[in-house]
Amino acid sequence: MAGGGAPGLLPLLLLLLSAAAIIPRGDGQNLVTEDVTVVEGDVATISCRVKNSDDSVIQLLNPNRQTIYFRDFRPLKDSRFQLVNFSNSELRVSLTNVSISDEGRYFCQLYTDPPQEIYTTITVLVPPRNLVIDIEKETAVEGEEIELNCTAMASRPATTIRWFKGNKELTGKSEVERWSDMYTVTSQLLLKVGREDDGVPVICLVDHPAVKDLQTQRYLEVMYKPQVRVSQNYPLQGLTREGEPLELTCTAFGKPQPTDMRWLRVDDEMPQHVVVSGSNLLISNLNKTDNGTYRCEASNAVGKSHADYMLFVYDPPTTIPPPTTTTTTTTTIPTTITDSRAGEEGAIRSVDHAVVGGVVAVVVFAMLCLLIILGRYFARHKGTYFTHEAKGADDAADADTAIINAEGGQNNSEEKKEYFI
Repeated sequence: MAGGGAPGLLPLLLLLLSAAAIIPRGDGQNLVTEDVTVVEGDVATISCRVKNSDDSVIQLLNPNRQTIYFRDFRPLKDSRFQLVNFSNSELRVSLTNVSISDEGRYFCQLYTDPPQEIYTTITVLVPPRNLVIDIEKETAVEGEEIELNCTAMASRPATTIRWFKGNKELTGKSEVERWSDMYTVTSQLLLKVGREDDGVPVICLVDHPAVKDLQTQRYLEVMYKPQVRVSQNYPLQGLTREGEPLELTCTAFGKPQPTDMRWLRVDDEMPQHVVVSGSNLLISNLNKTDNGTYRCEASNAVGKSHADYMLFVYDPPTTIPPPTTTTTTTTTIPTTITDSRAGEEGAIRSVDHAVVGGVVAVVVFAMLCLLIILGRYFARHKGTYFTHEAKGADDAADADTAIINAEGGQNNSEEKKEYFI
């Protein structure tokens, strides 16, 4: 900082007064000031205010204790200091084009009895002078991990670096280097890229009190192998049936764009009547020998991909003649022929249910007949028992007598039978 006194006795007197007026900062003083924070190149304003002023002299000194202003007079030759306001209660001075060399303590002095002194501190902020992203590879391959470095040079204080991929914030690793009064910060980001990252910006954003919205970005360029898809052009809906045509189209997207595309039949040779034209495959007359898996392959400098189409040829649709009407009143159940796999499977299930129902009915009928026969058999044997039951047992006094009488009765009966014979 340039400085010097005005020629004559007055400047010498001012320097002596200022040297004699160094009093430690303490409570109960009438002087008031505030610290100043300013960005390099901007304007700093220093204010020395007096409470309960008694018209005492106010002066402002620089960090080297040189007088900048004595009342409204500027002994210092540095023209960047300009008087903004002077009164009995305030001395306000501006400093333009602030640099780091201007940083430090500035003293407000009040010539009272005893003299008073207070200081204000000017802090100079320096934004990063350059913000650069270095990328390890200009073009990456899907699945690779690449390194990016963002450097913020010559800032004060040290800056904070943040990373974003699109709108998503990522975490990097920062290192700080100090050069004199300046700081250089480098942040490293390791990023594994995929095909979805192609064309996405990676942003390096600076957080610093001297600057807002300072950022730089690089767009990722990612190469990836083809993505293949097979679509059925004809028939648009329904089943592929014998005798009908089939047309398939293969589409592939990749970076770089696929240069080689071909059709093949998996685990078998391609039928001779199949026509392949570029990305299209055409079979004009399907038959069951065409069943199988058809594959479309596409490749580029990164790799090869494929998509499969499984072909199953169904029987051609059949027609049923309309039902005839007789004089007998009947109920006709309409039959709908559905040209789909679901209709055929439903018919098969209906036949199975009818067969099962018939078998169950026969079994139930047989069981009923068996029950009727058994019932008649038991009824007959029960009647015979009552017919040949021993006589005389009812008149017995006890059970033993009843048994003897029953046996005797049977013998008499036999004897009678022999006698009559």
